[in-house]
Amino acid sequence: MARRDIGTDDPRVRVRPGRGSRPRTKQRPSHADAALGMVTRIDRGHYRIRLDEPGLTEDSSGNITAMKARELGRGKVVVGDRVAVVGDTSGRKGTLARMVRIEERTTLLRRSAEDGDAAGTERAIVANAHKLVIVTAVTDPEPRPRMIDRYLVAAYDAGMEPLIVLTKTDLADAAPLTSLYSPLGVRCLATRLSPHGPGAGPSQTGADDERPDDGVEAVRQALNGASSVLVGHSGVGKSTLINALVPGADRATGHVNEVTGRGRHTSTSLQALELPGGGWVIDTPGVRSFGVSHVGSADVLRGFPDLASVAEDCPRGCTHEDGVVDCALDRWASAADGPAASGTSATPEERRARVESFRRLLAPSLEAEDPTRP
Repeated sequence: MARRDIGTDDPRVRVRPGRGSRPRTKQRPSHADAALGMVTRIDRGHYRIRLDEPGLTEDSSGNITAMKARELGRGKVVVGDRVAVVGDTSGRKGTLARMVRIEERTTLLRRSAEDGDAAGTERAIVANAHKLVIVTAVTDPEPRPRMIDRYLVAAYDAGMEPLIVLTKTDLADAAPLTSLYSPLGVRCLATRLSPHGPGAGPSQTGADDERPDDGVEAVRQALNGASSVLVGHSGVGKSTLINALVPGADRATGHVNEVTGRGRHTSTSLQALELPGGGWVIDTPGVRSFGVSHVGSADVLRGFPDLASVAEDCPRGCTHEDGVVDCALDRWASAADGPAASGTSATPEERRARVESFRRLLAPSLEAEDPTRP
């Protein structure tokens, strides 16, 4: 056996023998008997999970708390993820199961950072949601169409169905916003909800037949049976809408600053809440901006199958912007007849409005691809 090289020939030097170690196997257990569930909340490394089989927990609620296994890495699990857990699934206070696997995602809502050193980096927000509910007030605070456009871009990129819910419609006319997004085929629902105002909650008398229609029932019907994410900047009424949809949710609500016209952050973390009629609503904190630099212009186009088929006749490298030479979208918009988004015939005015709306959504992605673009 060859003598170990210790870096010196001095016999007085004694070297401690090296530690023997067993090679780490690359094979991981399959955890075939793991319980499946959905992540409903994340709080400082603890994951709240609703199990598919509620009977596994002592109180039959199906709610447990779990820690993430080391092999899953950092920051990979988001609210809405379907996960597999092993260990203690009793749900007793102080117990922790172990999350060992993330199931394949059907959708993934993402946003990009826009400021600081992290500008351009992607962040996953919610997984496996079917609908993106864009909550915006028609006034107080004033609507921000460019923000709504970015939400729509993110929805199309994620493969989610967008829905716009307009709040405080008892204070201002909702028609300007509705007409702005109708060419895109985006459904808009109007509500009278206003924090601490008309429609903010149940009537004091408890008589439902005496309460005026606040539009919440139409929203509830649209969301029942699906998993939906509520987004919007601060002060638009997301928490108020959640409280109206989910009895007992008790999400904190706030006022809009009279000086700045901005709302105050009341929701500080994502949380999935179960709808009484089935399905989930996921509340998100209000944000000042929503970056979509991770979404390419081609990804935006895929959200419009009718325009994508028309764009196949565009020259190679066409950006589909207004004024681009030989863009097939311009020819389609000015033609005497042609298909609309619903598959029926549409007037040139309707097609032009749809192309203009699409180009408005395209702007953030083109700007991210080329920041020098005027």
